Amino acid sequence: MKARIAVCAAYAAGLALIGLGLRGIAADVPVGRWAAWFAGAAVLHDGVLVPAVLAVGLATVRIPGPYRRIARAALVTGGSVALIAIPVVLGYGRRADEPSRLPLPYGRNLAAVLAAIAVIAAVAAAARAAAGRRKGRAR
Repeated sequence: MKARIAVCAAYAAGLALIGLGLRGIAADVPVGRWAAWFAGAAVLHDGVLVPAVLAVGLATVRIPGPYRRIARAALVTGGSVALIAIPVVLGYGRRADEPSRLPLPYGRNLAAVLAAIAVIAAVAAAARAAAGRRKGRAR
C-alpha cells in the first residue's frame, strides 16, 4: 500500500512539473515559435531518427543474435550523440572576436565519448560471451 502511495505521489509531482513547464512555455514563448519547435521535432524524429534506426537494424542483421542488440544500441547511441554534437564540433556560433564562445576541443571530446560508447559495448559483448560459455559448461 505504501508503494502505491509513493507511485501516485511521484506521478502527481511529475504532472505538476509538466504543468509548470507548459505554463512557462505559454507565458514566455510566442505560440508560433513553440509550435514550430514541436513540428520540427516531429519531422526530425520521423524523417531522420526513425529511418536511421531502421538502417542500423538492417545493417546489423549478420551480427550473431546474442550480440546484435548490443551493437544496435551502441550504433544508435553513438549516432545520436554525434548528431547532437555536430554543430559545436564544426564550430557553428564560434567567433574570432569572442574566444570564450565554444572554447573547448569539441572534436576530441566527441571522439572520447564515442570511444567510451564503443568500450562499453565491447565490455557488454565480452560479458555476454563469458556468460554463454559458462552456461554451455553447466550443461
